[in-house]
Amino acid sequence: MSLLVVGLSHRSAPVSVLERASLSADAQAKLLHDTLAAEPAAEAAVLATCNRIELYADVDKFHAGVAELSTLLAQHSGVGLEELTPYLYVHYEDRAVHHLFSVACGLDSMVVGEGQILGQIKDTLALGQELHTAGRLLNDLFQQALRVGKRAHSETGIDRAGQSLVTFGLEQLAAGASVEDWAKGKRALVIGAGSMSSLAAATLARTGVDEIVVANRTHARAERLVEILGEAGTAARAVAMADVARELTRVDIAVSCTGATGLVLTGEAVATALGLPPLAPAADPATVARLSDADRTALAEVAAAERAGLLADGTEPGGTGNEAEAVRSEASAPDAAGCPVDLAALADAGITFAGPGVDALNAAPAVDVNSLELHGSWAERAERPQAGARRGGRVPAGPVKLALLDLAMPRDIDGAVHRIPGVRLVDIESLAEASADAPMAADVDQVRSIVSDEVAAFGAAQRAAHITPTVVALRAMAAEVVAGEVARLEGRLPDLDDKQRSEVTQTVRRVVDKLLHAPTVRIKQLAAEPGGAGYADALRTLFDLDPETVAAVSRADLNDADVKNRGRS
Repeated sequence: MSLLVVGLSHRSAPVSVLERASLSADAQAKLLHDTLAAEPAAEAAVLATCNRIELYADVDKFHAGVAELSTLLAQHSGVGLEELTPYLYVHYEDRAVHHLFSVACGLDSMVVGEGQILGQIKDTLALGQELHTAGRLLNDLFQQALRVGKRAHSETGIDRAGQSLVTFGLEQLAAGASVEDWAKGKRALVIGAGSMSSLAAATLARTGVDEIVVANRTHARAERLVEILGEAGTAARAVAMADVARELTRVDIAVSCTGATGLVLTGEAVATALGLPPLAPAADPATVARLSDADRTALAEVAAAERAGLLADGTEPGGTGNEAEAVRSEASAPDAAGCPVDLAALADAGITFAGPGVDALNAAPAVDVNSLELHGSWAERAERPQAGARRGGRVPAGPVKLALLDLAMPRDIDGAVHRIPGVRLVDIESLAEASADAPMAADVDQVRSIVSDEVAAFGAAQRAAHITPTVVALRAMAAEVVAGEVARLEGRLPDLDDKQRSEVTQTVRRVVDKLLHAPTVRIKQLAAEPGGAGYADALRTLFDLDPETVAAVSRADLNDADVKNRGRS
């Protein structure tokens, strides 16, 4: 059997795909059970976070395993296999181990060096143990990954490079100012009371906000979080989810991270909280579905570019209208043939655009908003600065009245709120783009060295463990031979007394042990080296060992490991 991981993350897939592919707790459990039911897999674990979904399995066939795990991910995520496949990555054996250890150290995180991933890996292991889908290999793997991650954080300065997504998100909202100075005197709303929301509340408390309001579907959990905040000296209160809309009118910051499958804060709710008219409605989804794949892809790309930091009026974040006007005076009008939206196809679908110089959002409120953004972005492209667009979320042209941080996957807050005057939104997508520009710490190289050493050690230990049942079976066979020969000797020499019989028996055993000692020690050493898996087969063949005896030893080891793991959980 061999370790295989199939997954997608913020490095391989756009946030829009990760959002659709996200797995609920029930979906994760079902995925694990279905993976074990599949022929190639003997063990399974799923690591699902806000920016990665990875399925680990112990498989006996590589190609069949890749096909089966990819299909299962598609089925349980709800994203078609054909659409999902381009974003999937595959790691096998030592490369799979290297990948998980890198993840555990925070090297593959959106914010390099962040330590929250260790808790998520621990949760993954706990779920596999609870559902009995993690056997000896995955238990060893994930427990070692936790140790490697802790070692990286204790022996290096990777923490200087890393920070939590919450801290990073608040820095993006502060837009260059000190988070403490920016947050001082503000009131904050935290939606959700899980681990990420609790971290957000604790981080906000440390920044010195005046008050934290916690909203959660389970009111008791919200009250418990408020109690903890109160013990730390922060003014806090719990409210029901039904009161979120009212609380939005009173706060300056809102952080949301729930497990909801739909939007928690809609554009309409945010606009209403600020006393503004609601956003123009989008076209019916069925209308958008009639567009070509190329048009939908182009819509998503430009919408992402808009969220990355360019304003709807063509200026860059922090820029002025005069700067944009200076660029406009030098730019030529865009070529209509270059528009990324197929206007003819949109017209056939009943979508039309206002003419030049007309406020399209107000003139055609029924037009699909994404198409308008795409068309408008194309029309303004010649009028915009083409380089140096700042990342990290949309900055409103005027003062920020409401700062929103969305750490959920799928998203909790409607991405369209960035078009509301006075609203600044930072979400997983803008954090991913901002983190691409974050400097790497010098300690990262040291962590990579630790990972490489730990991968080699883990591989050697696993290969050595693979031959152990065979060595045990060999010694058991030798013990049976000794017992048989001693019994035969007793039949031939019945006059031996107990002392003589014991001495003969011990002498024979010592001879056998000395003959086996050097070969078994050496074969364990050889088996631990890369490519050493074949030594177990050679040993079984040379000594004609019963395969069932070897398998029985392996099963006993697995049962012992399972008992130990249940004791830990």
